[in-house]
Amino acid sequence: MKRLRAGEELVLTDGRGHWAPCAVLSAEGKDRLTVEVTAAYEDPAPTPRITVVQALPKGDRGELAVEIMTETGVDAIVPWAASRCVTQWKGDRGAKSLAKWRATAREAGKQSRRTRFPEVADAMTTKQVAAFLATADFAAVLHEDRNHKSDALATAEVPTEGDIVLVVGPEGGVSPEELAAFAEAGAQPYRLGPSVLRTSTAGTAATALLLGRTGRWS
Repeated sequence: MKRLRAGEELVLTDGRGHWAPCAVLSAEGKDRLTVEVTAAYEDPAPTPRITVVQALPKGDRGELAVEIMTETGVDAIVPWAASRCVTQWKGDRGAKSLAKWRATAREAGKQSRRTRFPEVADAMTTKQVAAFLATADFAAVLHEDRNHKSDALATAEVPTEGDIVLVVGPEGGVSPEELAAFAEAGAQPYRLGPSVLRTSTAGTAATALLLGRTGRWS
């Protein structure tokens, strides 16, 4: 607001696909802006829809993960309380952490000039994540164990429409019990490459890969 001047152009959006180019008529103080809207548009929802189930990282790495996934183009983020997560969201702390994730997604959406900001769902348990995976058209667990016989995500057959869900485990990895529960729901383990990415960056790398492969970045 402080930097805007009369005559400048900007885009207003509700974060749900609606946007309008407009011209600034006047800016008063910190919270009053008068604009002239010249048109209004609605961007269609992108397809396939990509959701990342993100295990809770330590410290501020959760907000970092949300920020860069939003800038990359993820459509939804699900916080996941995995068994090996050091961080646990409980009570007021959990509510505050969830609010930070949602605020980060909103601000990163503005910064990257998105008209649709990613949805940040309530935190899920492993059982809830498994049920969610069962509804996806393609579901993958990003598995970092090089001894695990998992296929490369770069060569997987992925749909060009529908719902894609990626699961990113915690720094300690996805437990065998969680892998079994997700496999039963139809989500198989996949690897990104020979190197091991941190939980705060794996979701971004996988999202970018799929955005390119499904044509959304074409």
